[in-house]
Amino acid sequence: MNLPAELIQNLVRAALAEDVGGGDVTTEFTVPADRRGTAHIIAKEPCVIAGLPLAKAVFNELGARLTTLVLEGELTDTGQRICEITGPTRAILTGERTALNFLQRLSGVATLTRQFVATIAGTKAEILDTRKTTPTLRVLEKYAVAIGGGTNHRLGLFDAVMIKDNHRAILDARGSAALAEAVAAIRRQRPELPVIIEADTLTDVERAVAAGANHILLDNMTLDELRDAVELVAGRAKLEASGGVRVATVRQIAETGVDYISVGALTHSARAVDLSLEVLP
Repeated sequence: MNLPAELIQNLVRAALAEDVGGGDVTTEFTVPADRRGTAHIIAKEPCVIAGLPLAKAVFNELGARLTTLVLEGELTDTGQRICEITGPTRAILTGERTALNFLQRLSGVATLTRQFVATIAGTKAEILDTRKTTPTLRVLEKYAVAIGGGTNHRLGLFDAVMIKDNHRAILDARGSAALAEAVAAIRRQRPELPVIIEADTLTDVERAVAAGANHILLDNMTLDELRDAVELVAGRAKLEASGGVRVATVRQIAETGVDYISVGALTHSARAVDLSLEVLP
């Protein structure tokens, strides 16, 4: 997943406008306008770095220059220098928090994702993200998931059909054939869209297969139920385990034979990593 240059520029300008507003009054009163300097962004803990293109754009926008010292997606150690910033000291200090906010948030998402991915190594399962993201920042957070080695699920309501429990309840009220009829209508009118159906029970799984689902979301099922679902479906649809997945439990889930494991925590609960910007004397 790549971030378009125009998107980066728009997000960076909006973030700077939010933080700087009418001007960085502290820096204006404490730092001479003609002073130039150098600073480093340093990892204060091991982490997977994500967001360097945004940090670079922050300082470019203010007239400073950022040089990366690690690769996007690289696992860094405590004390490692991530990048070097050179230019007007005022620009470095004004951009500090905005650049760090992008880097710390996205690196946190990438780092947590890498933990999940590493934990299920050797199984066939893939780690998926969800739509449980920060409003207006979904594309950045999903980008960070990809940098961490996860797989991006649907970006929004427009790029896949997902018939969830509330949709199913409405369809069920219309009769036992309504689910299959809805899938058939989707196939006729939007054949390019994958059809995902949520299932709470093995009976729901059978109905989803009969309706022609490409992909079945197994919601909050036990390990035994997941194994039974894998056997029941026998490759006729992709299977996704979902619901309260943690690093401590994800390996057992992957070993049931499901194709995907979706983890909302990647984006709604990732902790920002600890990075700092230090201006050289």
